[in-house]
Order: sequence, then structure tokens, then C-alpha cells
Amino acid sequence: MELRARDLSIPLDRVAMMGVLNVTPDSFSDGGLWLDPDAAVKHGIEMAEHGAAIIDVGGESTRPGAEPVPEDEELHRIIPVIQGLAADGRVVSVDTRKPTVAEAAVEAGAVIVNDTSGEAFDPAMGDVAARTGAAVVIMHSRGTPATMRSLTDYSEVVNDVVGFLRERAQSLEQSGIGRERIALDPGIGFAKTPRQSLELLNRLDELVATGYPVVVGTSRKSFIGAVLDLPEDRRIEGTAASVAIAVWKGAHMVRVHDVEEMTRIVRMTEALLHPEEW
Repeated sequence: MELRARDLSIPLDRVAMMGVLNVTPDSFSDGGLWLDPDAAVKHGIEMAEHGAAIIDVGGESTRPGAEPVPEDEELHRIIPVIQGLAADGRVVSVDTRKPTVAEAAVEAGAVIVNDTSGEAFDPAMGDVAARTGAAVVIMHSRGTPATMRSLTDYSEVVNDVVGFLRERAQSLEQSGIGRERIALDPGIGFAKTPRQSLELLNRLDELVATGYPVVVGTSRKSFIGAVLDLPEDRRIEGTAASVAIAVWKGAHMVRVHDVEEMTRIVRMTEALLHPEEW
């Protein structure tokens, strides 16, 4: 399996690491750390050197309760960072809900659009992907960061999430985006209770069975804090366990903050899954 992103082919025969690079003042875990563009680019390069195949740049926090960011401010935050990473030869994705921001990011050098809008998906985002050839990650979510905590009622969370993502992917294909350019993300923690997030991970193979590449982001999230009763900066072991399970269940990409440590977790899990290769 591979993900086609503009003129690139990202191989997924081994799990690809996606490094989180939030250039925001208010992201739940690393807000304010990488506001300086030069520092952000340096950190992105370091993540790539530690194993990240993709650097995911975001300029608007999607943590529960976060306030929306004006388009011009989001662009001001991300464009210099994307340009710097792309100039260094790094594979860049843009984490955004806005089609105009996505298009500007692709023009600046991003090759993947990581759209977290979920049920509020703007069809114009599909137009951007079709026109530019960028890959698109479709995530399941409900409402906005300000409202999603109250939107956790499902008929059956796994079936509902898988069904939504399958339908959205098929709709994008019908609009002219090749299947090889689409990846799916169950949206762990987005309009999900801790138990629902755990259930989605436990049954991730049902999403993998759709045949699309699957992206999983569990890094430092609140469901880990709920289980272990720990703050964001003490959730690395819980993240490691969730990443290992995601790989075991068939994830093709994992989105993490702690790239060096999680790369080791992923490679060891892959060795346990495929001992014949060693």
C-alpha cells in the first residue's frame, strides 16, 4: 500500500510516522512551543531525522474548547514553516479545516491535507485536493472544538465512525480524487468519550478492512489521562501502549509528538508482528 501525494509516493508497507508540529499558542500539549518559524522548522527537521516520514503542521488548535482562528492568522502561522520544511526536502501535511488555508499550504509546499472537520466537511476541500493532486486525510469528528464534548451519542460508535468515513471516502472518489490519495482517521478523542476511544482502537481492524490507509492519532490525548489519571506531559507510556495497539490492529500511519520514542515502539511492534522478516 502507498499514499499518493502530488508527485510523491509515500510507501506504507511499514508504518509511517507523522510528527505533530503545532504552531499555536493554545494546543493542548505543545501550545506555544513552536511559534517562532525558525524554531518550528528546526523542530520539524529534528522529527524527520528521528523517523517522521511526514511533518504535520497546524496553525489552529482543535483541542476541546479551543476558539476558532481567523484565516489570515492561521496562514501567518503556518506558511513560513511549511515553506522552510519543504525547502529542506521534508514531506509536509497541513492540519486545517479551511479549504483556502489548505490551498495556500499546498502552494507553499504541503502535499497532504489533514482535514479534521469531520461531519462539517466543506466540499471545497475536496475541490482543493482534486485540483492540486494533494492527498487528503479524512477524520471523523462532530461539531467544533467548542461543542464536541457534548456530541458523543452514537448508535454504535465503531459502526457509525467506519460507515461515515467509508461514505465520505467514496464521495471524494466520485468527485475525482483517486483512491490512492485518500486516508482515513477515526478521530480518537474527537467527540468521543474515553471508553469510545478505547473501543475504536480495540476494533481498529474494522476500519482497516475498508482498504484505505488508516491514520491514528492518540498522542498524549485525554482518554490516556482518564485511564492513567495523568496530565499531558506524563502520558508517554500510555501513548506508547496505544500506538503499539494501533500498529497491531493494522494502522498505516501514526500521528505523534514524541517521534523518536514512538518510532522505536512502532518498529518493535512490527518485528513482533512479522518475526519472519528478522
